[in-house]
Amino acid sequence: MHLDTAREIKAELRRRTYVIHDALRPPRQAAGGVATGICLLGAGTYGVAVRTFGQSELAAGVVEASRELAGDECDVRDVGVVHAQQWSPGELQGRHRPLRPGLSVSHLDVTAGTIGAFVAPADGDGSAVSVLSNNHVLADSDRGNPGDVILQPGTADGGADPADRIGELDAVVALDLTGANLVDAATARLDDGVEVESAHPAGALTGWVTVVDDLEVEKAGRTTGLSSGRVTAIELDGISVQYPSGVVDFDDQIEVTGAGSSGFSAGGDSGSLVYRPDTLEAVGLLFAGSEYGGDNGQGLTYCNPIGAVLEALAVRLL
Repeated sequence: MHLDTAREIKAELRRRTYVIHDALRPPRQAAGGVATGICLLGAGTYGVAVRTFGQSELAAGVVEASRELAGDECDVRDVGVVHAQQWSPGELQGRHRPLRPGLSVSHLDVTAGTIGAFVAPADGDGSAVSVLSNNHVLADSDRGNPGDVILQPGTADGGADPADRIGELDAVVALDLTGANLVDAATARLDDGVEVESAHPAGALTGWVTVVDDLEVEKAGRTTGLSSGRVTAIELDGISVQYPSGVVDFDDQIEVTGAGSSGFSAGGDSGSLVYRPDTLEAVGLLFAGSEYGGDNGQGLTYCNPIGAVLEALAVRLL
């Protein structure tokens, strides 16, 4: 179907989701929710994506409505509970100078996430350099304060203050626990003398792009390293993500499925920059992943559109 048609059906599904939700009044939790978006079928062809977070009356009602409205052009997947990709004990990463994308990083009170990219103020000359990652990596899910110490490697990987300090928490996009969020993002201003190599594995970034097709993408993350995948859905609304502080809802998100038999990401990859390896254009900031729902039983990965991230933080990529 045409993209505009898919968007119209998605809007009607969201309306029906609210109607069913208000009738059922389910408890506030990540399990049992449902998200709707646009699935990418290739060659400028689109459908409707429905992602359920476990079985529930709400999910069943929305799935039934989606099949009524979109028929065979509806991609329905149960993905389990979606978690913010903060790390639990496992593989460790080391201390590296100069800094580069993909390395372990964290707030002093967080385990570990990933350096996604380096940024500068949108209206600056590029001399003030910051690390770009997630709020839940650099700002401890809104529990941190500007000026808090940021470490590389993250604390779970042995990072300690002051030996591994690289800078301090700077800009944070607060997480809204009652409404819809677009991004999970924050920056850390680097200390004087901390050097960086901003190139990603495929080379230096050339800019960023809005996703409207089933692009092949890559990312470099602290836990799974360099991985490849493809965009399988865009403009996903209603993704309920489990954070340590509670459930946080996100709209207009990008979904990525890993290539081959392995997943695109794992815990600790949060904050990774997702980009097109062919053009070296950034597309998203990785922040969460599901338990399953992808090919071969792997989980799915969710990303904030990079344009929304840069706008919210008033920065540009370096």
